[in-house]
Amino acid sequence: MSLDTKLFDHTILKADAKEADVKKIVDEAKENKFASVCVNSYYTGFVAKNLKGSGVKTCTVIGFPLGQMSTKAKVCETLVAIEDGADEIDMVINVGALKDKKYDEVLFDIAAVKDACTKKVLLKVIIEACLLTDDEKKKACELSKKAGADFVKTSTGFSTGGAKAEDVKLMRAVVGKDLGVKASGGIRDKATAEAMVKAGANRLGTSATLEIIK
Repeated sequence: MSLDTKLFDHTILKADAKEADVKKIVDEAKENKFASVCVNSYYTGFVAKNLKGSGVKTCTVIGFPLGQMSTKAKVCETLVAIEDGADEIDMVINVGALKDKKYDEVLFDIAAVKDACTKKVLLKVIIEACLLTDDEKKKACELSKKAGADFVKTSTGFSTGGAKAEDVKLMRAVVGKDLGVKASGGIRDKATAEAMVKAGANRLGTSATLEIIK
């Protein structure tokens, strides 16, 4: 299977990422025409400036990696990221609230971030599948769809596990063709990437992008 470079969000989210590390990721993304560069909000402005005119999007994570920030904090972080140049927002749901079946709160949380996004800014909702039962995964996807999200995403890559093909397949079954599905976390080789696409993913988040495409 040939993997389109537009499948990839070229990612650098580690706590010790230096400006030179981020610039390297940006240059690689421009050279290979990846979909986006995904970073923590501190680097949003830097990435947006360096990607300007390249066609590669700036993607910022919100409420990352735990998701249990207040909704107001997530909205504020989203607004600042967009002001700094973010084209795409990857937010983490409140997993504890989902497990407590506080579905109205989870829906409000996602919808509030969606409302903070302009029409041109994509919202991807990270459900952290490794912490959920299958029923909880389905519910998280249903709530994301109801809130108007553009994508559901498997994982932060910072919890107990990453993307699994079976989770991607389940998520795709729930959201249908209306939403995108992003697989992220632990995708380090071409075979794994291909398995995610075959299962229904149309975006892949990884820091091993160059190794995969080569």
